[in-house]
Amino acid sequence: MSPRGVATPDVRERLFAAAERVVERDGPGALTSRSVTTEAGCAKGLLHAHFEGFDEFVAELCLDRFARTAVRARALAGLVGQGTVAGNLDTVVQALFDSGGPAVSGLAMARPAAALRVREALAGGAAGFAAVEEAVASYLEAERGLGRTPAALDPATAALALVGTSHHLLMTTWPGSPDPRPAVRRLVTALVAPGAAE
Repeated sequence: MSPRGVATPDVRERLFAAAERVVERDGPGALTSRSVTTEAGCAKGLLHAHFEGFDEFVAELCLDRFARTAVRARALAGLVGQGTVAGNLDTVVQALFDSGGPAVSGLAMARPAAALRVREALAGGAAGFAAVEEAVASYLEAERGLGRTPAALDPATAALALVGTSHHLLMTTWPGSPDPRPAVRRLVTALVAPGAAE
């Protein structure tokens, strides 16, 4: 437990990681400011010292995880011609489902104030599903140019299908429901494998 008055390094990430553990272990109903700070091993008031309230905390957690996935998606540009197309895409898409992502996102959507903050931030240009979609489309365009995806593949449509399906699964998957990863892997294979050179 951090003593009172002692700075806690990387507070946001420490609280975010604690929230993910709580949701993954106990479900979204167990997520409260107290459960987060207890899990993080820090002072009870720390969350409210860094966020306006719990809804802002939940919204910022979702936005932070979306932004991380967008960074991974943009890194696809450096993987063109390397590994397999399906494997490269799988790495990005699976990042959306890491660390309780579905439950955390579902929690935000169940809290109107948090959902509004997320929508406003995304509308204002925060990295989210649109950024991931653009990066995936650009990557697929480059891979198609190398003949590593089917010549008939429409990169923008494939990116929309992949990111849209991931978004759907992210918003409808809760702890205890079937793992969404296999379905996304099958979709990736169906989109890029037929006729593709590996």
